[in-house]
Amino acid sequence: MNKDLSIIVTSYKNPSVLRLCLESLKKNVLNENFEVLVLDSSTEEDTELMMRENFPDVHFFPFKENMGFSRLVNSGLRKAKGNYILILNADIIVEKKSADMLLQELKKNPQIGIIGPKLMNFDGNVQPSCFRLYTPPVIIYRRTFLGKFPFAKRKIDKFLYKDKDLGKTQEVDWVMGSAMMTSRKAFEKVGFMEENFGFMYFEDVDWCRRFWDKGLKVVYYPHVKMFHYHGKGSASQSALGAIFLNKLTREHIKSALKYFWKYIGKESPHKK
Repeated sequence: MNKDLSIIVTSYKNPSVLRLCLESLKKNVLNENFEVLVLDSSTEEDTELMMRENFPDVHFFPFKENMGFSRLVNSGLRKAKGNYILILNADIIVEKKSADMLLQELKKNPQIGIIGPKLMNFDGNVQPSCFRLYTPPVIIYRRTFLGKFPFAKRKIDKFLYKDKDLGKTQEVDWVMGSAMMTSRKAFEKVGFMEENFGFMYFEDVDWCRRFWDKGLKVVYYPHVKMFHYHGKGSASQSALGAIFLNKLTREHIKSALKYFWKYIGKESPHKK
């Protein structure tokens, strides 16, 4: 039987964080016709034990190898029975009715392909979660000392939509894949996430861009908030050489090159 909502949770070697995410879903999703699917990379014994003992109602799919973000999401999309699909990283904590409010907004506006909430740090500060499309200079500015110069800060601020009132619902180029909701109808029109970029990064940028390509809107919806424990493993570097010392940063650069190659000479479908 089809569900109203499928919640796909992607996880990697952090059962304590996964537990908090699943407990927040159990407590704070009011819709009764929903399912939760956990797709876990490089599954360890303590995670399997926790899922079996504490979350027997959750559909748990362990993988021996590190699958990477897009392959986990795509596997979840193939297994999901919901008419609407919420994709979450395991380091997301949902608030009361936050998933229900996203669902309500998506049902009300079928021209929306993807909708994303406001993400918060646990200290109460707003975390950037909606963006303009990347350009090569923006990546360089964000990851090197060049980002400290005024000309670079202006470019980064525009990338982060700081020229807009982010307290209002609005169309954006893309929203962070850590928390996004789509409908089955929209997703089937666009297709699965790209799996060729690498283990992580740029799959969400690419997916949102493809939704725009199909005439479906990507919307940032700040009236709903979720908390995101966002690791700093790929944070900006103080020198260009540091890129080669940071594995996550290297992954980001590799994915960026593949992304730019895919879209070379192509205009953005979102006119803003």
